[in-house]
Amino acid sequence: MGILSWIIIGLIAGWLAGVIMKGGGYGILTDIILGIVGALLGGFLAGAIFGIPVGGFNLTTLLVALIGAIIIVAIVRALPRRTSV
Repeated sequence: MGILSWIIIGLIAGWLAGVIMKGGGYGILTDIILGIVGALLGGFLAGAIFGIPVGGFNLTTLLVALIGAIIIVAIVRALPRRTSV
């Protein structure tokens, strides 16, 4: 599956991750961007490290992207926010 496909899946996964992880986030746009990063990371890890075949637009690919997006969103939300002085 190409990078463009992972970006499209990442858009969906980022939105879903934002819906699943309600609370003090950075907003839907940031969740979608983090979802794209999470989808790319999840796809790489699933294929390269765990040997899970992911490709095409199917449930397995969406779940891998969603898990990656949730992990990235959780990490970013756990970081302390900067405050201006």
